[in-house]
Amino acid sequence: MASLKLNGVNKVYPSGETALYNINLETSDKEFIVVLGGDESGKSTLLRVVAGLEDVTSGEIFVGDKNVTEADPKDRDIAMVFKSSTLYPGLNVFDNMGFGLAVRKAPKALIEQRVKAAAKILGLTEVLYLKPKALTAAARQRVAIGRAIVREPKLYLFDEPLSDFDDKLRQDMLNVIINLQARMQGTFVYATKNLAEAMTIGTRIIVLKNGIVQQVDTPMNLYDYPANAYVAFYIGAPTVNFVKNAKICKYDTGYAAVCGDFTLPLHEKTVERFKNIEQYADTEKEVWLGIRPEDAEIKAGGAVKAKVCKSEADDDAVYTECELESGISMIVRGQTALNKDDSVEISIDLQRMFVFDAESRLTLLERDEGYVKTDYSDADVTPMTFEEEKAVTEKAKSKKDGKKKK
Repeated sequence: MASLKLNGVNKVYPSGETALYNINLETSDKEFIVVLGGDESGKSTLLRVVAGLEDVTSGEIFVGDKNVTEADPKDRDIAMVFKSSTLYPGLNVFDNMGFGLAVRKAPKALIEQRVKAAAKILGLTEVLYLKPKALTAAARQRVAIGRAIVREPKLYLFDEPLSDFDDKLRQDMLNVIINLQARMQGTFVYATKNLAEAMTIGTRIIVLKNGIVQQVDTPMNLYDYPANAYVAFYIGAPTVNFVKNAKICKYDTGYAAVCGDFTLPLHEKTVERFKNIEQYADTEKEVWLGIRPEDAEIKAGGAVKAKVCKSEADDDAVYTECELESGISMIVRGQTALNKDDSVEISIDLQRMFVFDAESRLTLLERDEGYVKTDYSDADVTPMTFEEEKAVTEKAKSKKDGKKKK
């Protein structure tokens, strides 16, 4: 078994800074897990504690059935590929790739067999006897990946291995890694802040912020059923539009979300999914509405009036930033012929709108038949509220500042 299991893993630095907070995770054999988060989210620290390069403050780490929490890195049967290739400049490609096996005193015949097999997979056969300085950056990273796979470990860790590449090289290398995962017999854990990478390769994605897990689920479940406002924001490009501090009003015709002069009726499916809607209707409780740009478009006859601020086209679509008559700014699907200050009408797919509690930032909508259930209990964990998370991060910050003053 090449599964990974984390039980209540915490990492607190001597400064008092909390890098990881109560991380719980269980993977299956041969799964491709992506750890997604921005800078200082804790994703690299998570991989380093799994690899044994940093100690955990508390909690347990299992690789397969073996508790490796206190084990040395060499005894964890883990290979790690870093952001920048860490090759030995004095060794040629062959010796770099076979280094891990050589220090374990593997037979020369086995080293040669595995290195040449890996070189063939990675397109390195022609450069096996060159030094790293003679290679391109992409080729050096392939060698680093090759060094990891020749050992045939149980667990492969990738710490932002493609972050320094341009889009073309990144896609080429991503295809290499995807093909590798299909061939190898191990579990892959891949850390990145690149959403496109995560959505392309992950069987499941762990969304991290400030060392705290926000949600663990499949890419499509994260996109369609975000557990909180942060996940809705991070999973999507362009990012979701938020209408903040709206209130739920009940009318004879149904429910609506109202923010100043802006009113959106709630779709009947949204009302069905809205947990405890009566506790919000006609009260002072506030909500955040989430509307993805791809779920709203400039269309004649649309119910929402707006003016164009600017339009931008990418390879797949045109998106337009609009200012609604209520003063709210929103990015929607647009058209190439639009000019600044054009008056337009916007049609919003109301049944795809998210609703979050303004205080906790947690979703208020229950999952429906569109949610694809997995076999993992991680997806059913409710994340911390915004205030709970803030208390953890502020406590860590105050401890860190206190250490500095001393």
